[in-house]
Amino acid sequence: MSRKIIMLDTTLRDGEQVPGAKLNVHQKVEFAQQLKRLQVDMIEAGFPASSEGDFQAVQEIARSVGDTVSITALARAVKGDIDAVYNSIKLAQNPFIHIVLGTSDIHVEKKFNRSKDAVLQQGVDAVKYAKTLLPQVQYSTEDASRSEFEYLWETIEAVVKAGATIINVPDTVGYAVPEEFGELIRKINDRLKNLNPDVILSVHCHNDLGLATANTLAAIKNGAQKVECTINGLGERAGNTSLEEVVMALKVRENYYKCGSNIKTTELLRTSRLLTYLTGLDVQVNKAITGDNAFAHSSGIHQDGLLKDKQVYEIMSPEEVGADSMELILTARSGRHAFKNAVEKMGFDTSDAEEFEELFAKFLTLADAKKEVYDHDVFYLVTNHRTLDTRDSHLYELESFQVVTNDMYPTATVKLRRGMEVVKDSAVGDGPIDALYSVIKTLVGLDVELKDYKINSMSRGKEAIGRVNIRIEYQGKTYSGRAMDTDIIKASAMAFLNGINAVILDVANESLSLVQQ
Repeated sequence: MSRKIIMLDTTLRDGEQVPGAKLNVHQKVEFAQQLKRLQVDMIEAGFPASSEGDFQAVQEIARSVGDTVSITALARAVKGDIDAVYNSIKLAQNPFIHIVLGTSDIHVEKKFNRSKDAVLQQGVDAVKYAKTLLPQVQYSTEDASRSEFEYLWETIEAVVKAGATIINVPDTVGYAVPEEFGELIRKINDRLKNLNPDVILSVHCHNDLGLATANTLAAIKNGAQKVECTINGLGERAGNTSLEEVVMALKVRENYYKCGSNIKTTELLRTSRLLTYLTGLDVQVNKAITGDNAFAHSSGIHQDGLLKDKQVYEIMSPEEVGADSMELILTARSGRHAFKNAVEKMGFDTSDAEEFEELFAKFLTLADAKKEVYDHDVFYLVTNHRTLDTRDSHLYELESFQVVTNDMYPTATVKLRRGMEVVKDSAVGDGPIDALYSVIKTLVGLDVELKDYKINSMSRGKEAIGRVNIRIEYQGKTYSGRAMDTDIIKASAMAFLNGINAVILDVANESLSLVQQ
């Protein structure tokens, strides 16, 4: 019987550290709920000591999905961080504290400027303290792949004796190669089984040399029981191990790895696309498993082979990763039942009758504009409906707008609502979007700077839905805004407003945190 590999998803912690990938609390919970549908074993929900907003997000994730998914969050080896993790995840049924501390010479000498013995003792003390709060504690030996082995093992041995129940071996800077990393895991696994066979051995690989998935699979082959991954390989620098790649490698090559996972693979593509929508960070078209071209065949030789037998050029079917349902066509005459079936097939709840009617009304509007509505459109319709409610009295919503473009004086007139207050103004710009954003900045009174503006078509045809992703900077911090509509100018305005609302919420949270202190 094949052994089960524990899958920890760290998209909401390591993945969210990517510039421009910052999510608000609602978006994090939405993604965590999809990870629950994907059936990941563990979610690393954030770094709660970093900010009040991150603490609240981790707490809400623990509350909303912690009934079936094990929840953790990151802490440095200091009491304040460990307390923040405990207080944010304690509502989950199976929470555990994750402590990280470096073991490589460059981390010990350059980052901490302390002796090896002092750093080791700091780790032991942190684990002992964490054990007074929760029974399960993970200890990560940061930069393990560049660590001197005997010191690395001395650290592992000490923290296990102090009570660590999971040992995580990270390739923090993507330095390892598969043969070398596999051998490292084999040596640690052999010693760990003699020391305490109940301790779980885990790995966390980065993709700086493009080897994260290969290193992770080598680790599994050599005894790792748990792996830390992100959806789409999202992560700092070149990213992390891609969860979908590891899962499908284990599934397709189960005869070789003798391992499997609990992941519901038909949710992989849906999870990938939700992350793309929430972050605005697109997946390369030739990305394994979840790229648009992952199952596309254009050459005559390939097409001929596929027509004769799919196995000629396909080692897995699109249906296995959830790609089969993206061609369902709905129209305004499809009715509630067909629409409800399409929404439920994507894993969304439709039990709230009032919310469903609001969603159905939006579907009819979209169907009238677009004529043919595909599952792809429905997916973005639902996720857009579930984004932050701008009816909050201190947030802005777009009431109406008019843009006149020409080669002399492109002009935009905008009316915004904020609670009961309605404001209106006009501005001239270098182009229609510049004019639109100039007047919105004037109306909201925030000196934000547009850093990035990107448009994508989310479906097919001339009535396709356009998605706009923007990044703005305010007082040195970067915020993202996203919106979609068949009218790309309207989507541009709503994306900019969503970014501004993110600024307003962040400022409000910081003020609340100062008051509480």
